Amino acid sequence: MKSINETYDAIVIGTGISGGWAAKELCEGGLKTLVLERGRMVKHIEDYPTMNLDPWDQELKGNISAEELKKYPKQSRTGYTVKNESKHWFVNDLEHPYNETKRFDWMRGYHVGGRSIMWGKQSYRLSDLDFTANIRDGHGIDWPIRYKDIAPWYSHVEKFIGVSGEALGLPQLPDSVFEPPMELNCVEEHLKESMATKFGRVLTIGRVAHITSNTAREGRSRCQSRNRCIRGCPFGGYFSSNASTLPAAERTGNMTLRPHSIAYEIVYDADKKKATGVKIIDAETKEKLEFKADIIFCCASAMASASILLQSKSDRFPNGLGNDSGELGHNIMDHHLGAGASGKIDGFEDKYYYGRRPNGVYIPRFVNLGDKASENKNFLRGYGYQGRATRGDYTESTEELAYGAAFKEKMLEPGNWRLGIGGFGECLPYHDNKMSLDYNKLDQWGLPTITFDAEWKENEYAMRKDMIAQAVAMLEQAGFKDIQTRDQPKAPGIGIHEMGTARMGHDPKTSVLNKYNQIHTVPNVYVTDGACMTSAGCQNPSLTYMALTARAANHAIKQFKAQNT
Repeated sequence: MKSINETYDAIVIGTGISGGWAAKELCEGGLKTLVLERGRMVKHIEDYPTMNLDPWDQELKGNISAEELKKYPKQSRTGYTVKNESKHWFVNDLEHPYNETKRFDWMRGYHVGGRSIMWGKQSYRLSDLDFTANIRDGHGIDWPIRYKDIAPWYSHVEKFIGVSGEALGLPQLPDSVFEPPMELNCVEEHLKESMATKFGRVLTIGRVAHITSNTAREGRSRCQSRNRCIRGCPFGGYFSSNASTLPAAERTGNMTLRPHSIAYEIVYDADKKKATGVKIIDAETKEKLEFKADIIFCCASAMASASILLQSKSDRFPNGLGNDSGELGHNIMDHHLGAGASGKIDGFEDKYYYGRRPNGVYIPRFVNLGDKASENKNFLRGYGYQGRATRGDYTESTEELAYGAAFKEKMLEPGNWRLGIGGFGECLPYHDNKMSLDYNKLDQWGLPTITFDAEWKENEYAMRKDMIAQAVAMLEQAGFKDIQTRDQPKAPGIGIHEMGTARMGHDPKTSVLNKYNQIHTVPNVYVTDGACMTSAGCQNPSLTYMALTARAANHAIKQFKAQNT
């Protein structure tokens, strides 16, 4: 083990959505910050190899060969992540294995920027309906914060990243600081009007982290509606660490970015009762190094952060750093999806749309809102929907017309309009949904691999039935035909919203982190990625990670400056 003499003010582990925000805030606060990334360097624009390729520019029209697919047996479970245009962002499962007592679909990207390059950009605030859910129904533990504590930090983040959307005034879905909303198409507008009239429910355009105005943001321009986001955007139209927070941190002169740095242990000093640094393995040389700092932000992603903390053992913390509660690695949550319906509709044959809108529709939660009118006694919590309406192409032409002049004419006509919506449902925090480390199965760097033991349970399956039933009812009332239902629960991880392995709480006996995301017993260590979540809500969680990270970083800056004045 080689100890590096230079001491930093702060170390950030991870460069994704949370790590990028920690780096930005700490560096802008004047702290000399080392940012560690286990994967390779990715520079904005120059390292997006497929950003401008059309299908005919790619092998197999963008699909992946059967031989190549063998490297991604788990990363390909989504059905959309591992294509020729995007496979380079996802890990080779053979080189980066994990274990499954029960199936877990863990999608990962090891590179600077992490999954902020590939995320879906859906950006929604949690509300007090979410922050009080556990204490109201007795599942999990109470959040140590409420909406009012994080609301100003949501605004802080939104002003910087740019969130396109429509203000609705719904208490269960607080409004953001918005860029102009993207447009619904004619069929989506039709469903919106029908739902409002017949159900009193709301349909809106998705809230996405895209710039849609001409508001100047350094190094970024407005979204070009190419819908090639997963490849990396040369315009910086959507928020990513690479286009936004990491350049902001770099501009301060306070950031040192070190890729190929696999953090595996946070060093604890029992005499000082604090963490003193981070141990890494250089991914290329396999040399072990130790870096020192006064403050440490663990932002490696929910599962990776829990793994680092579990490996950080000492006489004081034999079961992992800050794990007095025994909750570290437990309470895994994700959003269950793949339940919904789609249908065709007539009457809009004279209308089409232009561009490739990188967004869909959103139907905010309308069930179990705390009143009798919305109560469903079959399950706890709730769900929202995401989806879109599209118009088909010539492939819908009938087999009998697949030749001659009639077929050629048919090729030039758009096909039928079809709209589909799928639910995103909340998963309760179950203690027995967990991950652990297997020291008998080591990776190529000699580190233990993760074993997952998590599943959907009765409440999630009951919720899925209502997701489908309500989707069908809304489509039928709007005049859709040929309605087809879908129920593909797959497994936790499929939503790519892993949460809960180092949850926040009031009590060190039942939680890992306090209200500022500090480890209760090691307050100079902050964990601000999905690991910190105490409940899941049904909204996409990345905006909440960003707000919690900004809040925690500014708390850390104040603490640091108070101790050094």
